[in-house]
Amino acid sequence: MIYLGLAAIGLVVAVLVLTDGSDSVGGVVEPDTLANLAWTGGILALVVAGFWRQFRSAPGRHLQMLAAWVLIALALVLGYSYRDRIQGVSSRVLGDLRPGTAVPGAGGTVTVTRRADGTFRVDAEMNGRTQAFTFDTGASSVVLTAENAAALGLRPAASDFTARVSTANGIAFAAPVQLDALSVGTITERRVNAMVAKPGALSGNLLGQSFLSRLSGYEVRGDRLILSPP
Repeated sequence: MIYLGLAAIGLVVAVLVLTDGSDSVGGVVEPDTLANLAWTGGILALVVAGFWRQFRSAPGRHLQMLAAWVLIALALVLGYSYRDRIQGVSSRVLGDLRPGTAVPGAGGTVTVTRRADGTFRVDAEMNGRTQAFTFDTGASSVVLTAENAAALGLRPAASDFTARVSTANGIAFAAPVQLDALSVGTITERRVNAMVAKPGALSGNLLGQSFLSRLSGYEVRGDRLILSPP
């Protein structure tokens, strides 16, 4: 095998010398292309010869190694071919293990799994920070606790808490603010009106209608909350 490779390289070199700088060899192949083919073929011949020599010394072990590499290559091909389905399954598993995680779905939808206490906690990103919200269709607006708002740099004055906000727990006084952006998974809305509740008025953030009404729809299917993009 080695001798065949060297002979092929020698033959190509001889042909190139005889062509004396012609634009093509036999009117078919360019000299540069032929030289590259000869070089590649020679290297391949050396690799195959080395492998064949080792294979003859221990054929059983090398067949096992070859089968292992074939299986690895097959797994990579299948993984690449079905990467979208695999990603979807892994996202759903993550959503089940971590309720509140926004799992992207078909058509830009986002799915959130219900928590053990029966509520939907939604992890949302605001102004570059991630915070937890309770899905609340009864809330007329997105509402932040005073503590969570302060973490975003929103600190309304005491005189700003004049707005009445309807929540599932009743009426609360809050200060109006505007969020630069609010994202739930792949759904992002900009310049979202929100409220900052008085200190101690709420125990957690509420994902209310000032965000939900911008969506094309939202529904609950069993233990899944599905948000559809605008």
